[in-house]
Amino acid sequence: MIKAFIFDMDGVIIDSEPLHFEVDQWVMEQVGVQITHSELEEYVGMTNPAMWSRLIAKHSLGASVEDMIKLQMETKLAKLRASDGQPIEGIPELLAFLKTNQIAIGLASSSPRGFIEAVLDKFSLTPYFSVILSGEEVPQGKPAPDIYLQTAEKLGVDAADCMVLEDSRNGVVAAKTAGMSCIGYRNPNSGDQDLMRADFMVDRISDIKPHLQSILSIP
Repeated sequence: MIKAFIFDMDGVIIDSEPLHFEVDQWVMEQVGVQITHSELEEYVGMTNPAMWSRLIAKHSLGASVEDMIKLQMETKLAKLRASDGQPIEGIPELLAFLKTNQIAIGLASSSPRGFIEAVLDKFSLTPYFSVILSGEEVPQGKPAPDIYLQTAEKLGVDAADCMVLEDSRNGVVAAKTAGMSCIGYRNPNSGDQDLMRADFMVDRISDIKPHLQSILSIP
């Protein structure tokens, strides 16, 4: 029984992973380190504090986590506001379908709340979500299950009655550890992500609606 549908955001609602890769590489350059796209792929789905803590330790950087995040977020927000991008194709239709069929909708993103709100406001999507949670607001970010368990609790549904849409290995692991069913969205811009633990995978968001119609016996 599916009573709630929980979305990741980056790489699912908005194709923002290229923006994240670009800015994160630029931020590393400011401290004298060239980092590859493939090295950054392992951090997709993680919170900023977790990612920068690991990168600072790995590359023996003198900068603080707070300084790296400040520079990163100022740059990302400026680029987001200046962009003419749109939600990933099929997302507005999927949200409308879920709302029409009275499926509770939540968002569980590893991004900071400021970036989440900027994305949802830019595309006028905020009203669809009953619960919005950042990975920085729970004890442990993805791949730990905390964000999904707390989102389900705030939605007032059992974890077993939730379906999650994710594009990263860390996110899929978090959803499955939480005891939820999970759709893996194969977004090529999210890098080489292992989604094998997902219950099923899609290449297009539009492929999700027919699956839900089948599960929910909705014509």
